Amino acid sequence: MTRRSRVLAPLLLALMLAPFAPTQADALSGTNKVTPGNFTGYGFDQCNAPSQSMMNAWLKSSPFWAVGIYISGDSRACREQANLTPTWVTRQLNRGWRLLPITLGPQASCNPRFPRYGNDPTIDPTPGTDDRYAKARRQARAEAVKTVAAATKLGISPGSTLWYDLEGFDATNTRCRESALAFLSAYTVKLHALNYVSGVYSSAGSGIKVLDDARVDRPDAFTLPDAIWIARWDNAANTSTSYIRSDGWLPGGRMKQYQGGHDETWGGVRINIDRNWLDLGEGSVTPAVQHCGGINVDLPDYPSVAAGASANPGVLALQCLFQERGLYSGKLNGTYNTRLLAATQAWQQGHGFPVTQGWSRPNWMSLLADGTNPVLKFGSASDDVRRVQRSLNAARHKYALAVSGTFDQSTVDAVKDWQTRHALTADGIITGAEWNALRSGLR
Repeated sequence: MTRRSRVLAPLLLALMLAPFAPTQADALSGTNKVTPGNFTGYGFDQCNAPSQSMMNAWLKSSPFWAVGIYISGDSRACREQANLTPTWVTRQLNRGWRLLPITLGPQASCNPRFPRYGNDPTIDPTPGTDDRYAKARRQARAEAVKTVAAATKLGISPGSTLWYDLEGFDATNTRCRESALAFLSAYTVKLHALNYVSGVYSSAGSGIKVLDDARVDRPDAFTLPDAIWIARWDNAANTSTSYIRSDGWLPGGRMKQYQGGHDETWGGVRINIDRNWLDLGEGSVTPAVQHCGGINVDLPDYPSVAAGASANPGVLALQCLFQERGLYSGKLNGTYNTRLLAATQAWQQGHGFPVTQGWSRPNWMSLLADGTNPVLKFGSASDDVRRVQRSLNAARHKYALAVSGTFDQSTVDAVKDWQTRHALTADGIITGAEWNALRSGLR
Protein backbone atom coordinates (compact mmCIF):
# COMPACT_ATOMS: atom_id res chain seq x y z
CA MET A 1 0.00 0.00 0.00
CA THR A 2 1.36 3.42 -0.92
CA ARG A 3 1.80 6.24 1.56
CA ARG A 4 -0.97 8.12 -0.24
CA SER A 5 -3.51 5.33 0.22
CA ARG A 6 -2.53 4.82 3.87
CA VAL A 7 -3.05 8.51 4.62
CA LEU A 8 -6.33 9.10 2.81
CA ALA A 9 -9.26 7.86 4.88
CA PRO A 10 -11.66 5.53 3.03
CA LEU A 11 -14.49 8.04 3.22
CA LEU A 12 -12.36 10.80 1.74
CA LEU A 13 -11.15 8.49 -1.01
CA ALA A 14 -14.74 7.63 -1.86
CA LEU A 15 -15.60 11.31 -2.02
CA MET A 16 -12.59 12.16 -4.17
CA LEU A 17 -13.37 9.39 -6.65
CA ALA A 18 -17.12 9.95 -6.66
CA PRO A 19 -18.73 10.64 -10.05
CA PHE A 20 -19.05 14.35 -10.71
CA ALA A 21 -22.72 14.14 -11.64
CA PRO A 22 -25.11 15.46 -8.97
CA THR A 23 -27.22 12.98 -7.05
CA GLN A 24 -30.90 13.32 -6.23
CA ALA A 25 -29.89 14.03 -2.63
CA ASP A 26 -27.70 16.89 -3.88
CA ALA A 27 -30.62 18.40 -5.72
CA LEU A 28 -32.89 18.14 -2.69
CA SER A 29 -30.41 19.51 -0.18
CA GLY A 30 -28.87 22.18 -2.37
CA THR A 31 -25.41 20.71 -1.76
CA ASN A 32 -22.89 21.48 -4.49
CA LYS A 33 -21.06 18.70 -6.30
CA VAL A 34 -17.75 17.51 -4.93
CA THR A 35 -15.02 19.03 -7.09
CA PRO A 36 -13.08 18.20 -9.18
CA GLY A 37 -14.29 14.59 -9.09
CA ASN A 38 -13.20 12.17 -11.81
CA PHE A 39 -11.74 13.99 -14.78
CA THR A 40 -9.13 13.79 -17.50
CA GLY A 41 -8.70 16.86 -19.66
CA TYR A 42 -7.84 20.53 -19.88
CA GLY A 43 -8.04 23.23 -17.24
CA PHE A 44 -6.89 26.80 -16.75
CA ASP A 45 -6.11 29.10 -13.86
CA GLN A 46 -5.85 32.86 -13.60
CA CYS A 47 -5.37 35.49 -10.91
CA ASN A 48 -8.96 36.76 -10.64
CA ALA A 49 -12.00 34.54 -11.05
CA PRO A 50 -13.58 35.50 -14.40
CA SER A 51 -16.98 37.14 -14.58
CA GLN A 52 -20.04 35.04 -15.31
CA SER A 53 -20.24 36.31 -18.88
CA MET A 54 -16.61 35.31 -19.43
CA MET A 55 -17.23 31.86 -18.01
CA ASN A 56 -20.29 31.44 -20.22
CA ALA A 57 -18.30 32.35 -23.33
CA TRP A 58 -15.45 29.99 -22.48
CA LEU A 59 -17.83 27.17 -21.59
CA LYS A 60 -19.18 27.06 -25.14
CA SER A 61 -15.98 27.80 -27.05
CA SER A 62 -12.85 26.81 -25.12
CA PRO A 63 -11.38 23.32 -24.62
CA PHE A 64 -11.37 23.76 -20.84
CA TRP A 65 -13.55 22.05 -18.25
CA ALA A 66 -11.62 23.01 -15.08
CA VAL A 67 -10.76 26.39 -13.59
CA GLY A 68 -8.47 27.30 -10.71
CA ILE A 69 -9.77 29.90 -8.27
CA TYR A 70 -7.90 31.61 -5.43
CA ILE A 71 -10.21 31.34 -2.45
CA SER A 72 -7.86 32.07 0.46
CA GLY A 73 -4.36 33.04 1.58
CA ASP A 74 -2.86 36.37 2.63
CA SER A 75 -0.01 36.02 0.11
CA ARG A 76 -2.17 35.59 -3.01
CA ALA A 77 -1.71 38.29 -5.63
CA CYS A 78 -5.44 38.89 -6.20
CA ARG A 79 -6.97 39.27 -2.77
CA GLU A 80 -10.29 40.91 -3.62
CA GLN A 81 -11.90 38.38 -6.01
CA ALA A 82 -14.98 40.49 -6.74
CA ASN A 83 -16.60 37.80 -8.90
CA LEU A 84 -16.05 34.93 -6.48
CA THR A 85 -19.34 34.39 -4.62
CA PRO A 86 -21.37 31.35 -3.54
CA THR A 87 -23.70 32.00 -6.48
CA TRP A 88 -20.74 32.04 -8.89
CA VAL A 89 -19.44 28.74 -7.49
CA THR A 90 -22.82 27.01 -7.73
CA ARG A 91 -23.42 28.24 -11.27
CA GLN A 92 -20.09 26.97 -12.55
CA LEU A 93 -20.53 23.58 -10.91
CA ASN A 94 -24.05 23.22 -12.26
CA ARG A 95 -22.77 24.03 -15.76
CA GLY A 96 -20.19 21.24 -15.55
CA TRP A 97 -17.05 23.18 -14.60
CA ARG A 98 -14.58 21.51 -12.25
CA LEU A 99 -13.33 24.02 -9.70
CA LEU A 100 -9.79 23.94 -8.30
CA PRO A 101 -9.86 26.04 -5.08
CA ILE A 102 -6.40 27.43 -4.30
CA THR A 103 -4.88 28.86 -1.11
CA LEU A 104 -1.67 30.88 -1.26
CA GLY A 105 -0.82 31.38 2.39
CA PRO A 106 2.54 31.32 4.21
CA GLN A 107 5.39 30.57 1.83
CA ALA A 108 8.77 28.92 2.27
CA SER A 109 11.09 31.01 4.44
CA CYS A 110 13.83 31.11 1.79
CA ASN A 111 11.63 32.38 -1.04
CA PRO A 112 12.89 35.94 -1.65
CA ARG A 113 9.55 37.08 -3.10
CA PHE A 114 7.70 36.69 0.18
CA PRO A 115 6.30 38.21 2.25
CA ARG A 116 4.51 39.86 -0.65
CA TYR A 117 2.83 42.63 1.32
CA GLY A 118 4.87 42.82 4.50
CA ASN A 119 2.04 41.64 6.71
CA ASP A 120 1.69 38.16 5.22
CA PRO A 121 3.69 35.64 7.27
CA THR A 122 6.11 33.10 5.85
CA ILE A 123 6.59 29.58 7.17
CA ASP A 124 8.51 29.64 10.45
CA PRO A 125 11.82 27.77 9.87
CA THR A 126 12.56 27.22 13.58
CA PRO A 127 13.16 23.48 14.07
CA GLY A 128 12.46 23.42 17.81
CA THR A 129 14.17 21.15 20.30
CA ASP A 130 12.85 18.00 18.63
CA ASP A 131 13.32 19.11 15.00
CA ARG A 132 9.57 18.77 14.46
CA TYR A 133 9.08 22.39 13.37
CA ALA A 134 6.17 22.81 15.74
CA LYS A 135 5.69 26.48 14.88
CA ALA A 136 5.35 25.71 11.16
CA ARG A 137 2.84 22.99 11.98
CA ARG A 138 0.76 25.37 14.10
CA GLN A 139 0.75 27.85 11.22
CA ALA A 140 -0.41 25.09 8.89
CA ARG A 141 -3.29 24.00 11.09
CA ALA A 142 -4.49 27.58 11.40
CA GLU A 143 -4.22 28.06 7.64
CA ALA A 144 -6.18 24.87 6.99
CA VAL A 145 -8.99 26.05 9.26
CA LYS A 146 -9.00 29.39 7.46
CA THR A 147 -9.06 27.69 4.04
CA VAL A 148 -11.95 25.41 4.97
CA ALA A 149 -13.88 28.39 6.33
CA ALA A 150 -13.41 30.16 2.98
CA ALA A 151 -14.41 27.04 1.06
CA THR A 152 -17.49 26.51 3.21
CA LYS A 153 -18.56 30.12 2.79
CA LEU A 154 -18.36 29.72 -0.98
CA GLY A 155 -20.31 26.45 -0.96
CA ILE A 156 -17.39 24.19 -1.86
CA SER A 157 -18.55 20.87 -0.46
CA PRO A 158 -16.65 18.56 1.90
CA GLY A 159 -14.82 15.88 -0.05
CA SER A 160 -13.58 18.46 -2.54
CA THR A 161 -9.86 18.91 -3.11
CA LEU A 162 -8.35 22.13 -1.74
CA TRP A 163 -5.01 23.04 -3.30
CA TYR A 164 -2.19 24.71 -1.38
CA ASP A 165 0.05 26.87 -3.58
CA LEU A 166 3.64 26.64 -2.39
CA GLU A 167 5.73 28.71 -4.77
CA GLY A 168 9.22 27.57 -5.80
CA PHE A 169 12.01 27.78 -3.21
CA ASP A 170 15.62 26.69 -2.60
CA ALA A 171 15.23 23.01 -1.76
CA THR A 172 18.89 22.78 -0.68
CA ASN A 173 18.20 25.06 2.30
CA THR A 174 17.57 22.47 5.01
CA ARG A 175 15.47 24.49 7.46
CA CYS A 176 13.50 26.07 4.67
CA ARG A 177 12.80 22.68 3.09
CA GLU A 178 12.02 20.82 6.32
CA SER A 179 9.74 23.53 7.68
CA ALA A 180 7.87 23.57 4.36
CA LEU A 181 7.41 19.79 4.53
CA ALA A 182 6.24 20.02 8.13
CA PHE A 183 3.79 22.75 7.15
CA LEU A 184 2.32 20.78 4.24
CA SER A 185 2.08 17.65 6.36
CA ALA A 186 0.18 19.37 9.17
CA TYR A 187 -1.98 21.19 6.63
CA THR A 188 -3.00 17.88 5.04
CA VAL A 189 -3.76 16.28 8.41
CA LYS A 190 -6.00 19.17 9.37
CA LEU A 191 -7.80 19.20 6.01
CA HIS A 192 -8.54 15.49 6.46
CA ALA A 193 -9.92 16.15 9.93
CA LEU A 194 -12.19 18.78 8.38
CA ASN A 195 -13.34 16.33 5.65
CA TYR A 196 -11.55 17.84 2.66
CA VAL A 197 -9.00 16.31 0.29
CA SER A 198 -5.52 17.80 0.19
CA GLY A 199 -3.73 18.89 -2.97
CA VAL A 200 -0.41 20.74 -3.29
CA TYR A 201 0.69 22.95 -6.18
CA SER A 202 4.39 23.68 -6.54
CA SER A 203 7.21 23.78 -9.05
CA ALA A 204 8.40 20.42 -10.30
CA GLY A 205 12.00 21.13 -9.29
CA SER A 206 11.38 22.30 -5.75
CA GLY A 207 8.16 21.66 -3.83
CA ILE A 208 7.01 18.66 -5.88
CA LYS A 209 10.45 17.07 -5.93
CA VAL A 210 10.79 17.58 -2.18
CA LEU A 211 7.44 15.88 -1.59
CA ASP A 212 8.38 12.97 -3.86
CA ASP A 213 11.75 12.53 -2.17
CA ALA A 214 9.98 12.42 1.19
CA ARG A 215 7.51 9.88 -0.19
CA VAL A 216 10.30 7.52 -1.22
CA ASP A 217 13.11 8.21 1.26
CA ARG A 218 11.10 8.97 4.42
CA PRO A 219 7.70 7.36 3.90
CA ASP A 220 6.66 7.61 7.56
CA ALA A 221 8.00 11.08 8.33
CA PHE A 222 5.22 13.19 6.81
CA THR A 223 1.58 12.97 5.85
CA LEU A 224 1.67 13.61 2.13
CA PRO A 225 -1.00 15.36 0.06
CA ASP A 226 -3.56 13.23 -1.72
CA ALA A 227 -2.86 14.88 -5.07
CA ILE A 228 -0.15 17.02 -6.61
CA TRP A 229 -0.32 19.87 -9.10
CA ILE A 230 3.00 20.05 -10.91
CA ALA A 231 4.20 23.38 -12.30
CA ARG A 232 6.37 22.43 -15.26
CA TRP A 233 6.08 24.69 -18.30
CA ASP A 234 7.18 22.18 -20.92
CA ASN A 235 4.11 22.63 -23.19
CA ALA A 236 3.32 18.91 -22.85
CA ALA A 237 -0.31 18.22 -21.96
CA ASN A 238 0.33 15.31 -19.61
CA THR A 239 1.20 14.78 -15.95
CA SER A 240 4.79 13.66 -16.46
CA THR A 241 8.01 15.33 -15.36
CA SER A 242 11.57 14.06 -15.02
CA TYR A 243 11.84 15.72 -11.60
CA ILE A 244 9.87 12.99 -9.83
CA ARG A 245 9.48 9.22 -10.04
CA SER A 246 6.97 7.73 -12.41
CA ASP A 247 4.87 6.00 -9.75
CA GLY A 248 4.08 8.85 -7.37
CA TRP A 249 0.43 9.88 -6.97
CA LEU A 250 -0.66 7.52 -9.72
CA PRO A 251 -3.20 6.66 -10.81
CA GLY A 252 -5.51 9.61 -10.45
CA GLY A 253 -3.55 11.95 -8.21
CA ARG A 254 -1.79 14.32 -10.60
CA MET A 255 -2.29 17.41 -12.66
CA LYS A 256 0.26 19.59 -14.40
CA GLN A 257 0.46 23.26 -15.23
CA TYR A 258 2.24 22.85 -18.55
CA GLN A 259 2.10 26.40 -19.93
CA GLY A 260 2.63 29.62 -17.99
CA GLY A 261 0.92 32.99 -18.19
CA HIS A 262 -0.33 33.94 -21.65
CA ASP A 263 -3.46 35.40 -23.23
CA GLU A 264 -6.07 33.17 -24.84
CA THR A 265 -9.26 34.30 -26.54
CA TRP A 266 -12.35 32.09 -26.76
CA GLY A 267 -15.80 33.24 -27.75
CA GLY A 268 -14.45 36.75 -28.18
CA VAL A 269 -13.27 36.89 -24.55
CA ARG A 270 -9.58 37.23 -23.69
CA ILE A 271 -8.14 36.04 -20.36
CA ASN A 272 -4.55 35.74 -19.20
CA ILE A 273 -4.17 32.14 -18.04
CA ASP A 274 -1.94 29.21 -17.24
CA ARG A 275 -2.85 25.95 -18.98
CA ASN A 276 -3.21 22.67 -17.10
CA TRP A 277 -3.74 18.99 -17.82
CA LEU A 278 -5.72 17.05 -15.23
CA ASP A 279 -5.88 13.31 -14.63
CA LEU A 280 -7.73 12.97 -11.33
CA GLY A 281 -9.75 10.27 -9.63
CA GLU A 282 -10.83 7.62 -12.09
CA GLY A 283 -10.47 10.03 -15.00
CA SER A 284 -13.25 10.80 -17.46
CA VAL A 285 -15.25 7.59 -17.45
CA THR A 286 -18.94 6.72 -17.70
CA PRO A 287 -20.53 3.66 -16.08
CA ALA A 288 -21.84 1.02 -18.43
CA VAL A 289 -25.58 1.07 -19.11
CA GLN A 290 -27.65 -1.96 -20.03
CA HIS A 291 -30.52 -1.65 -22.50
CA CYS A 292 -33.55 -3.93 -22.74
CA GLY A 293 -31.97 -6.76 -20.79
CA GLY A 294 -28.70 -6.72 -22.69
CA ILE A 295 -29.51 -5.64 -26.25
CA ASN A 296 -26.61 -3.80 -27.89
CA VAL A 297 -27.65 -0.33 -29.04
CA ASP A 298 -24.07 0.98 -29.30
CA LEU A 299 -23.25 0.16 -32.91
CA PRO A 300 -20.27 1.29 -35.01
CA ASP A 301 -22.70 2.00 -37.86
CA TYR A 302 -26.44 2.59 -38.21
CA PRO A 303 -27.31 2.00 -41.87
CA SER A 304 -30.76 2.42 -43.40
CA VAL A 305 -33.15 -0.50 -42.99
CA ALA A 306 -36.39 -1.33 -44.78
CA ALA A 307 -39.66 -2.57 -43.36
CA GLY A 308 -39.73 -6.36 -43.41
CA ALA A 309 -36.03 -6.79 -42.60
CA SER A 310 -35.39 -9.65 -40.20
CA ALA A 311 -32.60 -10.95 -37.98
CA ASN A 312 -31.10 -7.47 -38.17
CA PRO A 313 -29.01 -6.11 -35.24
CA GLY A 314 -29.87 -2.56 -36.28
CA VAL A 315 -33.58 -3.34 -36.19
CA LEU A 316 -33.15 -4.99 -32.79
CA ALA A 317 -31.46 -1.85 -31.48
CA LEU A 318 -34.25 0.23 -33.02
CA GLN A 319 -36.93 -1.86 -31.32
CA CYS A 320 -35.15 -1.49 -27.99
CA LEU A 321 -34.70 2.29 -28.30
CA PHE A 322 -38.36 2.77 -29.17
CA GLN A 323 -39.44 0.47 -26.37
CA GLU A 324 -37.40 2.51 -23.87
CA ARG A 325 -39.33 5.59 -24.97
CA GLY A 326 -42.66 3.82 -24.60
CA LEU A 327 -43.28 3.99 -28.35
CA TYR A 328 -43.07 0.27 -29.20
CA SER A 329 -44.59 -2.69 -27.38
CA GLY A 330 -43.87 -5.52 -29.80
CA LYS A 331 -41.32 -8.30 -29.68
CA LEU A 332 -37.58 -7.61 -29.47
CA ASN A 333 -36.62 -9.94 -32.30
CA GLY A 334 -34.77 -7.89 -34.93
CA THR A 335 -37.71 -7.99 -37.36
CA TYR A 336 -39.05 -4.77 -38.83
CA ASN A 337 -42.67 -5.71 -38.13
CA THR A 338 -45.91 -3.73 -38.44
CA ARG A 339 -45.76 -2.42 -34.87
CA LEU A 340 -42.24 -1.11 -35.39
CA LEU A 341 -43.28 0.40 -38.73
CA ALA A 342 -46.11 2.26 -37.00
CA ALA A 343 -43.66 3.57 -34.39
CA THR A 344 -41.08 4.69 -36.94
CA GLN A 345 -43.63 6.39 -39.13
CA ALA A 346 -45.08 8.23 -36.14
CA TRP A 347 -41.55 9.40 -35.28
CA GLN A 348 -40.89 10.54 -38.84
CA GLN A 349 -44.12 12.49 -38.98
CA GLY A 350 -43.61 14.05 -35.56
CA HIS A 351 -40.04 15.15 -36.31
CA GLY A 352 -40.45 16.60 -39.79
CA PHE A 353 -39.12 13.67 -41.86
CA PRO A 354 -40.78 12.12 -44.91
CA VAL A 355 -42.96 9.19 -43.84
CA THR A 356 -41.50 6.09 -45.50
CA GLN A 357 -41.50 2.30 -45.39
CA GLY A 358 -38.11 2.23 -43.72
CA TRP A 359 -35.64 3.95 -41.46
CA SER A 360 -32.85 6.13 -42.88
CA ARG A 361 -29.56 7.42 -41.52
CA PRO A 362 -31.06 10.89 -40.86
CA ASN A 363 -33.88 9.14 -38.98
CA TRP A 364 -31.31 7.30 -36.90
CA MET A 365 -29.49 10.54 -36.13
CA SER A 366 -32.71 12.17 -34.95
CA LEU A 367 -33.57 9.31 -32.62
CA LEU A 368 -30.06 8.77 -31.30
CA ALA A 369 -29.48 12.47 -30.54
CA ASP A 370 -32.90 12.98 -28.95
CA GLY A 371 -32.81 14.62 -25.51
CA THR A 372 -31.41 17.68 -23.79
CA ASN A 373 -28.69 20.03 -25.10
CA PRO A 374 -25.71 19.98 -22.70
CA VAL A 375 -22.37 21.46 -23.73
CA LEU A 376 -19.96 18.59 -24.43
CA LYS A 377 -16.26 18.64 -25.28
CA PHE A 378 -13.02 16.78 -24.65
CA GLY A 379 -13.14 15.31 -21.16
CA SER A 380 -16.92 15.14 -20.90
CA ALA A 381 -18.16 11.79 -19.66
CA SER A 382 -21.85 10.98 -19.60
CA ASP A 383 -24.61 9.17 -21.41
CA ASP A 384 -25.11 12.41 -23.37
CA VAL A 385 -21.71 11.76 -24.95
CA ARG A 386 -23.01 8.36 -26.02
CA ARG A 387 -25.88 10.13 -27.79
CA VAL A 388 -23.39 12.15 -29.81
CA GLN A 389 -21.20 9.15 -30.59
CA ARG A 390 -24.16 7.08 -31.77
CA SER A 391 -25.57 9.90 -33.88
CA LEU A 392 -22.23 10.52 -35.57
CA ASN A 393 -21.91 6.80 -36.32
CA ALA A 394 -25.30 7.06 -38.00
CA ALA A 395 -24.19 10.13 -39.95
CA ARG A 396 -21.18 8.51 -41.57
CA HIS A 397 -19.98 4.94 -41.27
CA LYS A 398 -16.36 6.08 -41.49
CA TYR A 399 -16.48 7.51 -37.95
CA ALA A 400 -17.15 4.11 -36.30
CA LEU A 401 -16.69 5.62 -32.87
CA ALA A 402 -16.55 3.45 -29.79
CA VAL A 403 -19.71 4.39 -27.91
CA SER A 404 -17.91 4.79 -24.60
CA GLY A 405 -19.60 7.84 -23.14
CA THR A 406 -16.19 9.52 -22.89
CA PHE A 407 -15.50 12.49 -25.15
CA ASP A 408 -12.04 11.41 -26.28
CA GLN A 409 -9.80 12.63 -29.08
CA SER A 410 -11.40 10.38 -31.68
CA THR A 411 -14.77 11.92 -30.81
CA VAL A 412 -13.31 15.41 -31.07
CA ASP A 413 -11.90 14.58 -34.51
CA ALA A 414 -15.21 13.16 -35.72
CA VAL A 415 -17.14 16.16 -34.43
CA LYS A 416 -14.74 18.54 -36.18
CA ASP A 417 -15.03 16.63 -39.44
CA TRP A 418 -18.82 16.63 -39.23
CA GLN A 419 -18.91 20.34 -38.27
CA THR A 420 -16.75 21.23 -41.27
CA ARG A 421 -19.15 19.43 -43.59
CA HIS A 422 -22.02 21.62 -42.38
CA ALA A 423 -20.34 25.04 -42.07
CA LEU A 424 -20.39 24.88 -38.27
CA THR A 425 -17.45 26.16 -36.24
CA ALA A 426 -15.02 23.24 -36.36
CA ASP A 427 -14.00 23.35 -32.69
CA GLY A 428 -14.97 19.84 -31.63
CA ILE A 429 -17.48 21.20 -29.11
CA ILE A 430 -21.14 20.23 -28.98
CA THR A 431 -23.51 23.09 -28.18
CA GLY A 432 -27.14 23.79 -29.02
CA ALA A 433 -26.37 24.37 -32.70
CA GLU A 434 -24.78 20.93 -33.02
CA TRP A 435 -27.59 19.19 -31.16
CA ASN A 436 -30.16 20.79 -33.47
CA ALA A 437 -28.18 19.75 -36.53
CA LEU A 438 -27.82 16.17 -35.32
CA ARG A 439 -31.51 15.91 -34.55
CA SER A 440 -32.38 17.30 -37.97
CA GLY A 441 -30.33 14.53 -39.58
CA LEU A 442 -27.57 16.63 -41.15
CA ARG A 443 -25.08 14.03 -42.29
